[in-house]
Amino acid sequence: MRRAFVLLFFKLVFMKNLFLSFLVLGITTINAQNTSYWQQQVDYKMEVSMDVKSYQYNGKQELIYTNNSNDTLRKVYYHLFNNAFQPGSEMDMRLQSIKDPDGRMFTKLKESDEKKQSRIAHLQPDEIGYLHVSNFKQDGIPATTKEIETILEVKLVRPLLPGKSTVLTLDFEGQVPVQIRRSGRNNKEGVALSMSQWYPKMAEFDFEGWHADSYISREFHGVWGNFDVKITIDKNYVLGGTGYLQNGNEIGYNYQDEGVKVSIPKNSKTLTWHFKAPMVHDFTWAADKDYIHDVVEVPNGATLHFLYKNNPKIIENWKKAQQKTVELMQFFNSFVGKYPYDQYSVIQGGDGGMEYAMCTLILGEGTYDGLVGVIAHEMGHSWFQHVLASNESKHGWMDEGFTTFIEDTALYELSDKKGENPLVGSYRAYYKLVDSGKEQPLSTHADRFDENRSYSTASYIKGELFLTQLEYLIGRENLLKTIKRFYNDFKFKHPTPNDIKRSAERVSGAHLDWYLIDWTQTTNTIDYGIKEVDEATNNLQQTAIFLERIGRMPMPIDVLVEYIDGTQETFYIPLRMMNFEKENPTPSIRRTVLKDWAWGNPNYSFEIPKSKTTIKKVTLDPSGLMADVKKENNSYEIK
Repeated sequence: MRRAFVLLFFKLVFMKNLFLSFLVLGITTINAQNTSYWQQQVDYKMEVSMDVKSYQYNGKQELIYTNNSNDTLRKVYYHLFNNAFQPGSEMDMRLQSIKDPDGRMFTKLKESDEKKQSRIAHLQPDEIGYLHVSNFKQDGIPATTKEIETILEVKLVRPLLPGKSTVLTLDFEGQVPVQIRRSGRNNKEGVALSMSQWYPKMAEFDFEGWHADSYISREFHGVWGNFDVKITIDKNYVLGGTGYLQNGNEIGYNYQDEGVKVSIPKNSKTLTWHFKAPMVHDFTWAADKDYIHDVVEVPNGATLHFLYKNNPKIIENWKKAQQKTVELMQFFNSFVGKYPYDQYSVIQGGDGGMEYAMCTLILGEGTYDGLVGVIAHEMGHSWFQHVLASNESKHGWMDEGFTTFIEDTALYELSDKKGENPLVGSYRAYYKLVDSGKEQPLSTHADRFDENRSYSTASYIKGELFLTQLEYLIGRENLLKTIKRFYNDFKFKHPTPNDIKRSAERVSGAHLDWYLIDWTQTTNTIDYGIKEVDEATNNLQQTAIFLERIGRMPMPIDVLVEYIDGTQETFYIPLRMMNFEKENPTPSIRRTVLKDWAWGNPNYSFEIPKSKTTIKKVTLDPSGLMADVKKENNSYEIK
């Protein structure tokens, strides 16, 4: 019997308790950006009908929008993402003008063509994407709307006062584009429908104002809320994605220990799938006629669902990856904090990998290691983006970088054969970006990077190094405590860069504002060097070590001194502006804490009393965790 996907039935007790807990989280004033933290609330009800032959769909949406801000809102804004996939769109123009366009979005129209061209620019009318809204009403009264490509501007009939809610209703019609980036139809692996960014989505309004960014293929930001979605589609298609299935028995899908038993009603050409998703900021689904479905339980955790094509070339890898996915979720639960939902789905349906609420859409072909790597990264986003919902467009490094850190840590710790520490490669990539002269600050809006590679290295790699260097600054134990505290304090919220800094400060007691500013808001680099080791000081009774700060960015300094008899000792130079002294990272080696180093003085020296043995080598930052851009001046060997 064909196996298919089903999401766990929502248990009434669980649903009641979960909604109550999320409701409290939505209205409480836990300290985040400031003592009067607030966030907006949305509750969606949507019904959509999909025509699998024309790839067109239409639907109705009812949205209860609660204004928890102190502002009176006279307008609201929606995202209409599908409108980006049209010739001449802003996404198309950006694709054609950026120096290193995404290869997935370019192609040769003919084999004889000398160069590739934008795929969007050559889409035909039945291949483009679109999403249009009509019959918009506020509390039953027609409202004025204006569509500006991927943004819908709505002038409210009556202002929405602080603390009040309003009901916004609309009809929508869309066409699923040929898959070019993330969402679409008939991707290169044959998945019929990858339905991400498919519905009119309320833009985020927060303490900074509206975030109604045009969609040019980069990142997202959304409002926390509850989704109630009904999808009507050809009965031969199997669905998976965000939310819990409410009507499995009704449509003939029954969850059993050995899998999902399918019983398609004979007298119907379509089925309506009913999902509910509590406290998420997006809703995604995928559908195909040939999905295989597997279900695996995480001990004392969520149920994992795997949806992938019935392709003999990939089945073995997908089966093998399932236990590793269990181990990854267990690691993330322990390392960051418990995953708060009852399920997570890994779905073949993307053009690479992209995180969504309670699921990911990823490519299904390729090597086993590649499959596991993508799963590790995208599932890691469930913590750093779909529970800690930072603004990806403004602070992409917070979700991409932190996710890369826990991905690399997990894969290394769970590996049977540990190779080179993955952090080594990350540091190399950062140094390469610096040497290229194309680095831009991490505070650059994701859409404003000159090149894709600069954005990727900054967000994924330099963002990861923010945490690895935090370990250098405050110690491993404090770093681990910081990650857990950050998660616990800001889950189901929209944390900012200042929040991760404050979490680290609360845990360690260190002053870290300088670190956040230099590392994320500038392109200042770290470069310390050993100028001289003078053994002729004070009638040969002491050895003087002279250091210099060459780069703009300050750091505390660890110094390792090795002697010719094989013994070692370390010296720690605190950074004055940090007001902190970290624990000895290598307790087995004797450490001396020296006077602090003030940033205003680029030079520093200290003396080591001469012993019966002679110095062989002096090394700065023996841990290698400090991203010093010129390692060649970090060691000094006595000849």
